[in-house]
Amino acid sequence: MKLKNAYFYTLREDVKDEDSDSGNLLVKAGYIKKTSAGIYMMLPLGLKVQNNIENIIRKHMNESGAQEVRMPGLIAASYYEDSGRLNGFGQDMFRLKDRSNKDMVLGPTHEELFAYAAKSKIRSYKDMPFNLYQFQTKYRDEPRARFGLVRVKEFVMKDAYTFDVDEKGLDIAYQKMFDAYKKSFDEMGINYRIVKANTGVMGGSLSEEFQAIAPLGEDTVVYCDDCSYSSNLEVSEVKIVPVDNKVERLAKQEVETLNCENIEKVAEFLNIDINNTVKALLMNVDGELVAFFINGSRELNESKVLKLLNAKEINFADDELINKSNAVAGYCGPIDLNCKVVIDNEVLQMNNFVIGANKKGYHYINSNIEDIKYDLVGDIVNVKDGDLCPVCGKPLKFTKGIEIGNTFKLGTKYSKAMNLQYADETNQLQDVWMGSYGIGIGRTMAAIVEQNHDDKGIIWPENIAPYKAIILIMSSKDELQNQIANELYDELNSLGIETILDDRDERPGVKFNDSELIGIPYRITIGKKANEGIFEFKARNNDEVLELNKEEIINKLKKNA
Repeated sequence: MKLKNAYFYTLREDVKDEDSDSGNLLVKAGYIKKTSAGIYMMLPLGLKVQNNIENIIRKHMNESGAQEVRMPGLIAASYYEDSGRLNGFGQDMFRLKDRSNKDMVLGPTHEELFAYAAKSKIRSYKDMPFNLYQFQTKYRDEPRARFGLVRVKEFVMKDAYTFDVDEKGLDIAYQKMFDAYKKSFDEMGINYRIVKANTGVMGGSLSEEFQAIAPLGEDTVVYCDDCSYSSNLEVSEVKIVPVDNKVERLAKQEVETLNCENIEKVAEFLNIDINNTVKALLMNVDGELVAFFINGSRELNESKVLKLLNAKEINFADDELINKSNAVAGYCGPIDLNCKVVIDNEVLQMNNFVIGANKKGYHYINSNIEDIKYDLVGDIVNVKDGDLCPVCGKPLKFTKGIEIGNTFKLGTKYSKAMNLQYADETNQLQDVWMGSYGIGIGRTMAAIVEQNHDDKGIIWPENIAPYKAIILIMSSKDELQNQIANELYDELNSLGIETILDDRDERPGVKFNDSELIGIPYRITIGKKANEGIFEFKARNNDEVLELNKEEIINKLKKNA
């Protein structure tokens, strides 16, 4: 690509409405352009990066035996009605009607259509296993689009679906996809962790995420350095440490705690460790008031709650719902409370703790589990600093991650809903076992930039970069420099080394800055020593500048090809 007559531009200033390094750099460098919140144009440089990422993934998918297809993005809503997910997506799903007043959606994911396609092939057990995948645009009406390409409303996903006769077959197919994902992300040079995750609206028996480690990541990755344990915070198990059962259980006592309407104020007022308190959270769970009681130092884990209660939605309860009970907001306790009460496992281990008295301005001290009537108990809180690994018992560690890939063992959830069956060896009908596997292409691009940049711009890995080399002409009016630059440009491209020629009539400083910003791996500068056949050669990922002749430069680039 010769820049003089190409669609190419960069911005000098940081982008005001981009809240991530990757979003800011990709917009500044002219890779993407925002059209509205969560929606971006993919410009020429960006599209080449996207294609490079897709081609790496495509190679490993094809090697695994998967076949590429392309499903529509505009889908009849009836497919999601059949699977029972039409309402499950809620407001995240874009809905519309065609001119015949038929309900349609913009596909947020494609399990239903792949199951429908599979029905055309599957008749008996002999028709499986097989694996189909696609690169297709997904649409989700994110309530808070942010972080550039990380949280968007329109994005390209590589999604794959496997079809097997039984759980054993699914396990084999799942491992193939798992390995293909690892090979793909390893080839891209991404620093990632694989974590257990919440199956969510997808359902199924197992979900694992590939989390690219990055400070801006929306997900918290919980891991152990002493064993292989790694999990998303949403599903990370809290290991309960047994307490000393010889501690004398005291009789509860009501104390005045006026103007102490949160647990931090209560602990401060009573001059006690917050770990010796139990706090209440009054929540609206599918329209029902539920009071959750957890250690005062903990946070409620809504994903665990939804799974424990087999519920769809959880929010803080409003005054109208609270007033239907005898709960006293700010001083709520589980003693004689006339609504559903759920307590965390940890509370079972606590002794002589402080808890609300369900009376304005009062709490109980020296409360114990025997004082509480509860409907359900379970692990309903987040792990925190100081917690121990549930596998080996060593201290857990925490980092932030961007979810770039996800794998699901769906089992027979969608085949049952979509009537996807096969005849077994005895001619009995059985449900097909499915797996689902996704990689976010834009998120992967963003994660690579988050992990590979400096204060000057992007530093692309060679196999992801839109071009491998960039040639800078220091004086666009110098005929010899122009001649040499164009000859080198033609020769490199003929060798399969994709190269940019910056032949613009710009100052050298502008060209240097732009080459650093867009992150091309190797820079060749044609300057004052051109008449001697000597040029500057610099790799983007270090500061060393070499003076080399043309043959030496070509050999270096071929060696790194």
